[in-house]
Amino acid sequence: MTDGTLAGEFFDAAIGLLQQVRDEGADAITAAGTLLADTVQGGGRLFAFGAGHSSLPAQDVVYRAGGLALMNLLTVPGVVGVDVMPATLGSALERVDGLASAVLGTSPLRAGDTLVIISLSGRNALPVEMAMSARALGVKVVGLTSVAYAEETKSRHVSGTYLRDHCDIVLDSRIAVGDAELTAPGIPAPFAPASTVVTSAIMQAVVATAAGILADRGIEPPLLRSGNVDGGHEWNTRVMEQYRDRIFYRP
Repeated sequence: MTDGTLAGEFFDAAIGLLQQVRDEGADAITAAGTLLADTVQGGGRLFAFGAGHSSLPAQDVVYRAGGLALMNLLTVPGVVGVDVMPATLGSALERVDGLASAVLGTSPLRAGDTLVIISLSGRNALPVEMAMSARALGVKVVGLTSVAYAEETKSRHVSGTYLRDHCDIVLDSRIAVGDAELTAPGIPAPFAPASTVVTSAIMQAVVATAAGILADRGIEPPLLRSGNVDGGHEWNTRVMEQYRDRIFYRP
């Protein structure tokens, strides 16, 4: 066993998952991209939410060069990342009943908006309640999750349901339960998670689809440019000013 061999095995595993998602999830990705485009065209706002490491793909599409300017991050204090101390607090908060409803009740979400909820397992109270409460408000919900968890684990929500059960569109990451792609002699636990790679790719594929659909409809997609290229700052200032009433990550 060599480090190089394990690196190659991980790349092979990640590439295989990406190919599987591309081939088997194309219809759902198109549907999600269409929903985002419909929301933009209809005057709605876009939001993304994820807890723990699932927050990384959500953050990756917010205020991002090449991304939709209208995508906003919905945050729940204490669960966005591992910067909270202790880090285990974030995991505990995901299991608290009522937290999602309280967050949505003080958020700018309203009927006609679209919320993408990212949760690898989709079994904890927070993402399940987030989806249920958002739909009750008239918000469209896209769930990005691994359906395998709903088939192989027990829900931690009082209803016994999973994120996938409360979504208008479900995007299946196809990540195996445990989120570890490799095993090797001498290493007692599975290792090398691929969920961030795959989930981020799905999110970018959805955004790309939405941009293409808007363009096909004769609507300029509200995309951001890199601030590190000439003219990028001026471009972004124009887009943000045009859509300022639908952007919440700037004053």
